Amino acid sequence: MFGTSGIRGTVGEGVTATLALEVGRAVASEGYETVVLGRDVRESGTMFADAVAAGLRECGANVVDVGLESTPTIARSIAPLEADAGIVVTASHNPATDNGLKLWTPSGQAFGPAKRDAIERRIREKAADPVDWDELGTRRDCDVREHHAEQIVDAVSLERTPPVVVDVGNGAGGITPAVLDDLGCHVRTLNGQPDGSFPGRPSEPNAETLETLAALVETTDAELGIAHDGDADRTMAVDETGTFVPKDTLLALFARAAVETRDEKTVRVAAPVDTSLAVDDAVAAVDASVTRTRVGDVYVAERTIEDAVVFGGEPSGAWIWPSETRCPDGPLAAAKLVELVASHGPLSELVAEIDQYPIRRTSIEVDNEDDIVATARSRVENRYDEVDTLDGVRVETDEGWFLIRASGTEPLVRITAEARTGTAADRVFEEATAIVERAVEEASAAT
Repeated sequence: MFGTSGIRGTVGEGVTATLALEVGRAVASEGYETVVLGRDVRESGTMFADAVAAGLRECGANVVDVGLESTPTIARSIAPLEADAGIVVTASHNPATDNGLKLWTPSGQAFGPAKRDAIERRIREKAADPVDWDELGTRRDCDVREHHAEQIVDAVSLERTPPVVVDVGNGAGGITPAVLDDLGCHVRTLNGQPDGSFPGRPSEPNAETLETLAALVETTDAELGIAHDGDADRTMAVDETGTFVPKDTLLALFARAAVETRDEKTVRVAAPVDTSLAVDDAVAAVDASVTRTRVGDVYVAERTIEDAVVFGGEPSGAWIWPSETRCPDGPLAAAKLVELVASHGPLSELVAEIDQYPIRRTSIEVDNEDDIVATARSRVENRYDEVDTLDGVRVETDEGWFLIRASGTEPLVRITAEARTGTAADRVFEEATAIVERAVEEASAAT
């Protein structure tokens, strides 16, 4: 039911009003007495929010309804509202056909495996605890955007105010251009009208979907362009020339900047096992290191609990400053990037300071992805010295690294390889692919 980022699926199939009702019941039955509830721009969001609220109230929880807001706005309102949890109705960067539910703790951190399992168990076992008619929970409305905006403004200090273009993507991230305007920036907005059909561009911001943003930045005086996904927990960027900033490069820039502002002698940044060596090199240059996590921003957030971790990031566009919140905060990331450009110069020059190494990726469709990865693991553990099995199998070689892991959503085995030269990356990639292909052959022979 739960993936690494909550529940997601096609409306009416994987995600239904019945499921939303059951999640609300389960959350309240687990003892969360006050729950903040919000949603993104999708047409089905109101229906699902009503269903969640009904389930919560039926089992005695009070609902604070903050309406249509970005996911980080909602997640960061839980503690100030003295609530016990938060539920966001969103499918994040997924297409308009989808919707879902994300569950949050007062720290801004998403529900981890133990909390998710408890909710799922209640639903599976139909173990909701409805209350009597005179003990039903209440539901009240609350405006939380101003509080989030104040938190962002307080978290940055601009030496000057670069002009910027913000592509909201018809999503819930309207707070970003408003905050940047409050900070004194000249802001142009693209796809600013909330629309759950995402008419301006697909919800996920990447090099292919941000062509209009890139063109506008290139032809104006804007010093950077910023883009969000549907619920604005992700942030991507283009530089002043209209060039998309590679995801790992943006991670490296944020990580390096976070490290440079700390006085501690030993600091680390958290990043998933599929993150580029460019991040390791960038933070090593400022006497820090990378601590690897499983793939998924929830696992990155968990690692930021450690005192020495000053930043966490996932190349998907989820950026976490634990001193502010453990929720990936797209609007905060936007302001942090503007601050970086204001103090350190053109974004294109900052990007040029980060090494970019060739990465090879592929996916192999299989019937039993977990078994294939287990077979691959047994092979590599007997062959290589540096093997990490935190999430799939990650192997360090003399030339680079490769990762073999099962997809969390599809019947696929994903292979990633990286080295510091193209030829070496090809060799490492071919090595990893051969291991998976042999594992597939063994599985076929066994059946």
